[in-house]
Amino acid sequence: MSSTPPTTKKPHFKPQEQPKPEKIVQNIPNRRLMKKAGKKITTKSPSAFRTISEVAGELKVQQHVLRFWESKFSQIKPLKRGGGRRYYRPEDVELLKNIYHLLYQEGYTIKGVQKLLHSTRGNLSARVSEVSKDIAKPSVSQTVSQNKDELQEMLIALKSMRNLIG
Repeated sequence: MSSTPPTTKKPHFKPQEQPKPEKIVQNIPNRRLMKKAGKKITTKSPSAFRTISEVAGELKVQQHVLRFWESKFSQIKPLKRGGGRRYYRPEDVELLKNIYHLLYQEGYTIKGVQKLLHSTRGNLSARVSEVSKDIAKPSVSQTVSQNKDELQEMLIALKSMRNLIG
């Protein structure tokens, strides 16, 4: 005589939601409010030192790229504070902008930029401005005239080849 105990289901209770407590803001004198993450409240002066994250954000490169450039370009010497935190001087930021321009816009290799830095003794700003001036696009009429001259030279060369053959 075995009897199985009847199965009983436990009633499903849903806990009542408790109202969320309101935030209490204390008015404490001489207390600074913390700035929210991701929002810049103030801008730095042009002569202020920049952190690696600020420079990386300005150049739109990752921070490890800047650290790599430090190893490849001895001219980049950020100030290092406690914990190895880097602070870039305005001259360093300008040099990094020029290196970025040469690598990403002009298509230089790292070795090419190193040679250029060595030949200009670390002053790339003059070189970058020269390159920017040289890149100025010629006018359409100059381009058409140049193409016309090249085509006329080719035509003369082809006619002389035809005379040699036949």
